[in-house]
Amino acid sequence: MTTRVAANGIDIAYESFGSHEGRPLLLIMGLGAQLIHWDEGLCELLADQGHHVVRFDNRDAGLSTHFHDKGVPAMGAPSPYLLDDLADDSAGLMDALGWPAAHVVGASMGGMIAQALAIRHPDRVLTLTSIMSTPGPSAAPPTEAALAALMAAPPSDREAVLAQAVRTWSVIGSPGYELDRERITTLAGLAFDRCFDPGGTARQLAAIMASGDRTAGLAGVRVPTLVLHGEADPLVPVAGGHATAAAVPGARLVTYPGMGHDLPRALWPSVVAEISKLTAA
Repeated sequence: MTTRVAANGIDIAYESFGSHEGRPLLLIMGLGAQLIHWDEGLCELLADQGHHVVRFDNRDAGLSTHFHDKGVPAMGAPSPYLLDDLADDSAGLMDALGWPAAHVVGASMGGMIAQALAIRHPDRVLTLTSIMSTPGPSAAPPTEAALAALMAAPPSDREAVLAQAVRTWSVIGSPGYELDRERITTLAGLAFDRCFDPGGTARQLAAIMASGDRTAGLAGVRVPTLVLHGEADPLVPVAGGHATAAAVPGARLVTYPGMGHDLPRALWPSVVAEISKLTAA
């Protein structure tokens, strides 16, 4: 069941899995993605390992507050907010949940937000897991094909949106694993029906570009940190994972051959085991 709460001056939509007595685990999603992009099966596997799992919609995504009044930022124009603001949203959600601190997992832009959360609110982060992310845009620039897929003009027709989703994941997904077209189209349809806001994605992208590099801030992070990355990621190449792990003292880096900018189902057991080992320690 989706719940909406007031946090950091906005409304945030979230869902939870597992016992409320479990280890608090906050999942932060990436650019333009919604809480449903954390697959229910993956959330349940994490809950089975003793976590109280919460997945949520970032601002400008899904059922959380959208900043429609800010319009679509032109290239190079000031961003209406920064990744620091999304990190503060995450801390505000933890307040609403009654969590003094949590184990924080972020994927892609969500990894950037998780990094910013650990820098800005070190007392709120028990462990940090950064997945297919980077400390800054210049650390791991995308391939030309991945950038073209990311920047493709969004269609407005539902069927065209589903077709574009398959094209995009054909480019940025995991070449070492079979493309799950059915799952991609099902998720794209669910996301379209929940909320379709290309302007929100553009504002999030502007926030990424305006937020600069976190390398210096990550040097001060003192919580146990895990970095997971695909060796075949064309959108945030594996150099981003290496840069993140190098920036955080004592971070553990795990890379997966054949993994692109997604989490193939076949890798879920390993991902869950790595995260659970970190949080249980």
